[in-house]
Formats: sequence, structure tokens, C-alpha cells
Amino acid sequence: MSLTLEQVRRVAHLARIEISDVEAHRTLGHLNEIFALIEEMQAVDTQGIGPMAHAQDVAQRLRADLVTESDQLAQRAAFQAIAPETEGGLYLVPKVIE
Repeated sequence: MSLTLEQVRRVAHLARIEISDVEAHRTLGHLNEIFALIEEMQAVDTQGIGPMAHAQDVAQRLRADLVTESDQLAQRAAFQAIAPETEGGLYLVPKVIE
């Protein structure tokens, strides 16, 4: 698949981007290179290959989920002191869905 210069101008118009003729020609070349790469990648036989979450097989190191702050009730009270309305430790907000 390749784009035409008119299609690049149309996409620029839809995106409300002002584009000169030189930029349009340059963008057309870049986009057609991207489409050529996509076509090349789609031609590769991936039958029997499972999807990967990441290109490298790495594991995320996780820290222990521990409480590190003391006196949380006092902190919550301080944070909620500036809120317009609170009740039972929760922030009250106006109803927005009927």
C-alpha cells in the first residue's frame, strides 16, 4: 500500500495541519517507507509463534508492599481539611450522572 500526495494533503487537512508542498512530499516519502516496512513485516510467517509482552524476556523486580508512613489518620484529616465536603474519610463530590 502506498499513499498519494493528495491523500497526504487530505489527512493534513483533516488534522487541521497546514502543510507546504515540500513538507507534503517529504511526509509522503516517510509514510510510504513506513507502509513498505509494515508490508515487509506482514509477509513474515508467524504461524505457531505466541505473542510477547516485551522484546526481551525480563522480569520486573517488585518491592514489598509495606506501609511506610505513620499516623495515617492524622494525615488524612489534614488533607481533607481543605476539601469542600467529606464524610467518614471520603471526599463528597456532586452527582454528575443522572
